[in-house]
Amino acid sequence: MSAPPQCVLMVGLPGSGKTRLARVLEGHGFLRISPDEEMWRRHGHYGRDFPRGEYLVRERPVLDDLATDLIAALQRGESVVLDHGLWTPAERREWAERIEAVGAAPLLVYLPATHEVLWSRLQIRNEETYNDANAMLFSEADLIRFSGRFYPPDAAEPHLVYDGHPERVLAALAAANSGDQQ
Repeated sequence: MSAPPQCVLMVGLPGSGKTRLARVLEGHGFLRISPDEEMWRRHGHYGRDFPRGEYLVRERPVLDDLATDLIAALQRGESVVLDHGLWTPAERREWAERIEAVGAAPLLVYLPATHEVLWSRLQIRNEETYNDANAMLFSEADLIRFSGRFYPPDAAEPHLVYDGHPERVLAALAAANSGDQQ
């Protein structure tokens, strides 16, 4: 009997390293699902091709469609990484419940970073915004506003804190599949 598929749920602000980690997991056989990339494909650049105030309204159907894709992949036995920030406990609970409902195992991975690190990374991404779907044009004011709406997981939400070493996430996933505790 094979292990159930796994789903990595990322928790982090823009610039925290979610896509970098998700691409590593993709290289290890995970299907990477990215709402940012689908938003870019459907609507263009945030703040350039559509007004900033429309983001959440435009994102809702994208998230609904990608949730359907994610569940279908898990039902086929594929492991998935959701390359998305999941800023609130309610969002994380909603995704975890969907995943568990199809018999898959979610792993919440929190990618902490200081304001200085996030802003530094976002400035570099802003320079590459036309070439990278994940490089939406953000201002420092956006980052400050986002930080005020971000709730890191606490002890009530089992999670792995990402320390910049993808091999530790892979080890946690392997241990979960074997039934071992990390």
